[in-house]
Amino acid sequence: MHFTRLRLSGFKSFVDATDLVIEPGMTGIVGPNGCGKSNLVEALRWVMGETSAKRMRGDDMDDVIFGGTANRPARNLGEVALLIDNRTRTAPAGFNEHDELEVTRRIERGNGSDYRINGKLVRARDVQLLFADNASGAASPALVSQGKVGQIINAKPQDRRMLLEEAAGITGLHSRRHEAELRLRAAEANLMRLDDVIGAMDTQLQSLKKQARQAARYRNLSEQIRKAEAVLWHLRWIAHEGELARARGAFAKAEGAVRELMLAVTQLTTRRTDDAAGLPEKRQTEAAAAAALQRLVIAKEQLDAEEKRVAEQQRALLSRLQQIAGDLGREEALAADAGDALARLEAERDRLLEAQADEEMLEEAARDALADAREAVEALDRELTRLTEQTAADEARRAATQRQVADFETRASGLAKRLAEQQAQRDALERETAARADVAESELAVELAEQRLEDAREAAERAERAKTDAEPAQARAREALQTAESARAKLKAEEKALAELLSAGAGDLFPPLVDAVTVAPGYEGALAAALGDALTAPLDEAAPVHWRPLPPYHAAAPLPTGAEPLAAHVQGPDAAARALSHIGVVADDAAGAALAAGLAPGQTLVSRDGGAWRWDGLTVQAGAPTAAAVRLKQRNRLNELRGELDLADERLEVARDALDEAKRAVEEAAQADRRARDAVRDAFAGVTAARDRHAKLAREADAAASKLAAVVDGIARLDTDRQEAEAALEEARELLDALPDPREGRDAVNERRATLAEHRAVLAEKQNALDRLTREAQSRRQRLSAIQQDVASWGTRSAGAGGRVAELRERAAAAETDLVQLQSRPAAIEADRQALLGRISEAERARKRAADALAEAENRLAETEKLLKQAESGLADAREARAHAEAAVSAALQNGQTLTERIAERLNCRPEQTRAAADLPADEAMPDVAVVESRLDKLTRERENMGPVNLRAEIEAAELETQIGTLQTEREDLVSAIARLRQGIASLNREARERLVASFDTVNRNFQELFIRLFGGGKAHLELVNAEDPLQAGLEIYASPPGKKLQVLSLLSGGEQALTALSLLFAVFRSNPAPICVLDEVDAPLDEANVGRFCDLVEDIAREGNTRFLIITHHRLTMARVDRLFGVTMVERGVSQLVSVDLQKAEELRGAA
Repeated sequence: MHFTRLRLSGFKSFVDATDLVIEPGMTGIVGPNGCGKSNLVEALRWVMGETSAKRMRGDDMDDVIFGGTANRPARNLGEVALLIDNRTRTAPAGFNEHDELEVTRRIERGNGSDYRINGKLVRARDVQLLFADNASGAASPALVSQGKVGQIINAKPQDRRMLLEEAAGITGLHSRRHEAELRLRAAEANLMRLDDVIGAMDTQLQSLKKQARQAARYRNLSEQIRKAEAVLWHLRWIAHEGELARARGAFAKAEGAVRELMLAVTQLTTRRTDDAAGLPEKRQTEAAAAAALQRLVIAKEQLDAEEKRVAEQQRALLSRLQQIAGDLGREEALAADAGDALARLEAERDRLLEAQADEEMLEEAARDALADAREAVEALDRELTRLTEQTAADEARRAATQRQVADFETRASGLAKRLAEQQAQRDALERETAARADVAESELAVELAEQRLEDAREAAERAERAKTDAEPAQARAREALQTAESARAKLKAEEKALAELLSAGAGDLFPPLVDAVTVAPGYEGALAAALGDALTAPLDEAAPVHWRPLPPYHAAAPLPTGAEPLAAHVQGPDAAARALSHIGVVADDAAGAALAAGLAPGQTLVSRDGGAWRWDGLTVQAGAPTAAAVRLKQRNRLNELRGELDLADERLEVARDALDEAKRAVEEAAQADRRARDAVRDAFAGVTAARDRHAKLAREADAAASKLAAVVDGIARLDTDRQEAEAALEEARELLDALPDPREGRDAVNERRATLAEHRAVLAEKQNALDRLTREAQSRRQRLSAIQQDVASWGTRSAGAGGRVAELRERAAAAETDLVQLQSRPAAIEADRQALLGRISEAERARKRAADALAEAENRLAETEKLLKQAESGLADAREARAHAEAAVSAALQNGQTLTERIAERLNCRPEQTRAAADLPADEAMPDVAVVESRLDKLTRERENMGPVNLRAEIEAAELETQIGTLQTEREDLVSAIARLRQGIASLNREARERLVASFDTVNRNFQELFIRLFGGGKAHLELVNAEDPLQAGLEIYASPPGKKLQVLSLLSGGEQALTALSLLFAVFRSNPAPICVLDEVDAPLDEANVGRFCDLVEDIAREGNTRFLIITHHRLTMARVDRLFGVTMVERGVSQLVSVDLQKAEELRGAA
């Protein structure tokens, strides 16, 4: 089988259809980093069945589909096809008739992928087995991707065993064995579940049989309840008919009473109508008299009100006259005050006008004095400003110079201090360099730490082998414990079932004889045949039928020769001793028939299989075991089971101890392994620490030398800077001494400032004088205006006071006139009141006569209505009684209807048929209702106490027995299938073990040869470690490059590790050549010489075998050695393209030219 072509479309960066031709020899693939070279390797792995998205460098398998670029949209489909030359006919049987196979894997975004072989849809498992059987596949060591060499180097020995399995060609066997083991575990799990189901169904069957017995009892109780209910319903119907007759009689009596009361109500109604006819006229007469009286009373009340109103008006007029007199006095006083105020204001106005005549002259003189003072102040202020600015400038120059002096002093001092510090640091560095430890000592420490690491790794490997050896023993101990637990559980279940079965009658009042005897195994049928039903009789003398103890029978005749006493095999109470002493046991039916004639009276012969021959000729043939025989056998089996359970408990305890011992051994080995691994980690940490210390010492030495040189240079620079700072300090001090003294300027400024303050005080006084004159003039003008307003106001007040005095005198005259008129009104009102009182008395007597006549008529009418109401109340009561009676009749009829319906519902018959439904004879007296209800309640409680009852229990039990039989058949088939699977797995293990051992020698031989070839000398070998079983062993690599001692792979240098791993890979190819080998930048860690050896070896393997090589490389020498070269470019960002050059043809063309 040869791979001939790889076709990609929409896979990762290969969005366009791309064909990679895989021809014999070496095919090189080159291109810049990131252009998609490794995508070709991943496409090959993906089409061969890769299922891990992470190994495809993605988070999800949809990531292998082209995801789009800035110029191209994403694709929803991705496809990779691999064309295989099958002319050697090594494909599976279903496809082996084709010369060429096309394996295609297509993925649709969001819908997963599918596989096809020549267009036929197949399982992923089929594709994986196709390649696994031909030493290839997604996980094949022939696909050496980036980092795969490093994985082989860093892998555990158990992981490297995969290479041997590839060389042995047992990868497909492993897959098939794994599939068979999965099926075996599933079948065993199914068997366990089936056993659980059968056990549960058997328990359910026993429960259903018990439920069937309950159902029969339930039906019997239900029939009795039905008859009791029929009797009860019949009694209730009879009671209903009597109740209905009584209700009808009561209704007829109530109807007669209603007719009598209705006649009396009619007569009283006529009488009340007559009495009510004359009542309105009397009420009208009484109302007219009352109205006349009311009008007179109102007239009297109006006179009283008028008298009060006149008195109130008199009091109001007197009060008004008093108020007018007061107001008149106030207005006259106000007119006098106005005259006085006007005279006072005129005098003040004259004084102010005299003072106002000189105010303009005084203000002008004050303004002139103020201007002179202001000019003097301004001149002094300008002089002070000039002096102040000059003094400040002098002080600023001095302060700046002083700051320069201080700065130069600080800089010179700081430079001197830093110079001293640098000199001290130089001295310290020189001392530290002299005292530093030798780097050579740290190199020796590194070598010692590496040796300790090697020793720790060897100890770890030994501990890991011990742990691996202990784990199978633990598994065997666990399996033995499970077997012991399963055996004990079965015995316990059987013992429990027999104990429950035998204890079913343990609660009986009189235990039977069969439970008191002990029979030797095998003699149960003999004892049952001899005693028969007598075994069920109890020993208690209180029982009606029982065994009574009697003394031994000394005159008993001996048993016939050839018969042994049954009593020798039966232990029981003394009450059965006589019976047992007359029973003999024979070997078979022939012996029993021969000896039966010689039996004495009372003797019986029995056989172990149940035959019996009595002295009087009664013969029982051996047949099915009786219940007593079965019970005896069950008791014997129970005793045996208890003994076996004791042994099972002992074996279980031994198995548990063994498992605990194995667990302890595994735990000790695991602890030793952990300790060894911890020691490896500690040793590795020691190596790392030693290497770090060595590197640190070297770095420190270099850093100290560099630092010392930098410090020396810094000292020179600081000394120069210090000298420059001291020179600048001297110049600044000379400039400071040449500046004038600032005290003279400050004294002149202070003198000018005092003179200016004096002139400013004079200016303030002049300004205050002018302001005072201005305020006084303004005040006089404001007061003259106010006087003018006051004079006008007081004149208005004087004129108004005269008018109000005249008005008040007129109001006083009018009030006195009204008061005179009101004084004559009270006498007229009193005369009118006396006349009204006489008329009121006469009206009251007329109203009383009309009211008495009305009250007499109303009393007669009230008496008549009272009698009518009594009659109507009696009629209502009678009607209510009639309604009650009618309702009782209706209720009785309704009860009868309800009773009829309930009888039809419960008994499915008419009320007249309830006696027949109850099976009561016609001449039998009816029982009491309470007795029937009590019996019905008792039967109902008894049925309810049974709880839920399965009435289909018999049918379900039969169905369940059929299902159990079917499951038993299926269980036998499953046990047979498990045995076949175990045999197949053992066969696969045996074949794989043989092929692996044979392959190991071949691979080891090839590895030694290729190692010497790649290294140009040295030696190396492979070794199976950590397990006795080759299928569980690890593969360790021991190598000794030229000039070095033998050591494990992890201790070699990077290039040596890469060449050793490549030697192993190529040794596997030689042992079991794969159709294709992909080498993805494996030459990266190799130098020019080793790359040349690597290329020579690949050429030889390609020439000697049928393996076709795909080499992805950046190395020029490798590019020059391949037969053809494909270039992967990315002209368009994110889209890979493939171009090819056949180097052999190119050389031929060049030679021809």
